[in-house]
Amino acid sequence: MTDKELIALLKKNPIGVGCGVLAIALGAALYFRSDGLPAASAKLDQVSAEGQRLTANIKNAAQLHEQLAALAAADQEVEPRIVHAGELAKNLQYFYKIEAETGTKLTDLHQNAMMPATAKGPAKTTYSGISFSVTVEGEYTALLDFLRRLENGSHYCRVLTATMSLSGNEVDRTGPLRLIITLELLGQS
Repeated sequence: MTDKELIALLKKNPIGVGCGVLAIALGAALYFRSDGLPAASAKLDQVSAEGQRLTANIKNAAQLHEQLAALAAADQEVEPRIVHAGELAKNLQYFYKIEAETGTKLTDLHQNAMMPATAKGPAKTTYSGISFSVTVEGEYTALLDFLRRLENGSHYCRVLTATMSLSGNEVDRTGPLRLIITLELLGQS
């Protein structure tokens, strides 16, 4: 076939020749770009995940100001009810006040030492439990009233251990009862 015959054939079938050239070009492009397909797929997944995260952030941020106001109000409510580890006299006075109100007798009261913070990093909250050991004597109803006032008092209280025993004559089982409590009050160090 000569050059003139080839040119005549191409001029006679321009659509077929154009489609053939296009098919060859697409095949070559597919062959040379197929090695970049996994990287492009990973980038698409990454960008899609980022887009979904941003969409979720926009949706969740709709009520952000109301939630911040609710948290600030809750913090203002908690703040007056916490104790501070360094205010030992004030902390112990809380228990003496309950003693006077209930008619019981405190025989041992002390604030336990704070546990050192772990070296893992900063604490997640600014609040921690301030531990106390309390030994109180009195009648059964007075001791229950003492516990009730701790639970419903002006500070948040968590009783860790409680042991009740007879403190008087154990032979004939007379005398007042003794209540030994280990508890935590919500506080800041």
